[in-house]
Amino acid sequence: MNKILFKQKLSDNVYLMRIHNPLICNERKAGQFIILQLDDDFGERIPLTIADADEKEGSITLIFQVVGKTTDELSRLNEGDKIANLAGPLGSPTHIEKFGRVVCVGGGIGVAPLHPIVQAMKKAGNEVITILGARNKDLIILEKEMAAYSDKQIICTDDGSYGLKALVTQPLKELCEENPKPDLVIAIGPPIMMKFCSETTRPYKVKTLVSLNTIMVDGTGMCGGCRVNIGNEVKFVCVDGPEFDGHLVDFDNMIARLNSYKKIEQKSHKCNLDKYLEQKK
Repeated sequence: MNKILFKQKLSDNVYLMRIHNPLICNERKAGQFIILQLDDDFGERIPLTIADADEKEGSITLIFQVVGKTTDELSRLNEGDKIANLAGPLGSPTHIEKFGRVVCVGGGIGVAPLHPIVQAMKKAGNEVITILGARNKDLIILEKEMAAYSDKQIICTDDGSYGLKALVTQPLKELCEENPKPDLVIAIGPPIMMKFCSETTRPYKVKTLVSLNTIMVDGTGMCGGCRVNIGNEVKFVCVDGPEFDGHLVDFDNMIARLNSYKKIEQKSHKCNLDKYLEQKK
């Protein structure tokens, strides 16, 4: 269980792994995630969305970006290695039905959790339009996989090295101005990107869902680390989400909470990297 069956580097600091876990594989639904721990004793617990699953192989696919100590250590594991603990599937699955015209916006690594949602929305009979965005061409991931379930695909890069030289909000605004406008927008990516996607759709009264990736420890709502303000209510991403109405999310508060441990995380990552380089000498 939890054996790494396949590993691939998708782009700079972004990795794909297929991990053997038939129990999670058979139960998972679009939009759900796992919590991973590399060390049985005191290892950090991090949430990662299930990007795909293969029931024949009994595996789940995880796609992650190296941003801290644990993802750095995870990226150094290879095929045949095992992960100590995987808990899941967690969170409420995406509500799937035939809405009509669904626009799915993925920014950077956010394309990974969007992938199973696009699959499910297309299989439910929706017209699916995908917008993929990244800083440059090399950071675009899952382009072919997303195109396979898209009626139309739009690619944006900040530097214009591929597709449109634009932020994802530009084509999203243009789609909202069309007749018919989207029946539903799902945006997943960096918090600031999801915030501005939600602000883009607000004037057009287009329902917009965002998938939040906050600090989590236990994944059951008990630690309170993942709490967010949704409208006038406090919610917990691990049990009430991860998807919420983007027009109700207090993104500024969430971003401030995400940065609470930034200096500690950077120090921990640097120490881990220095230790690894020392071992390589």
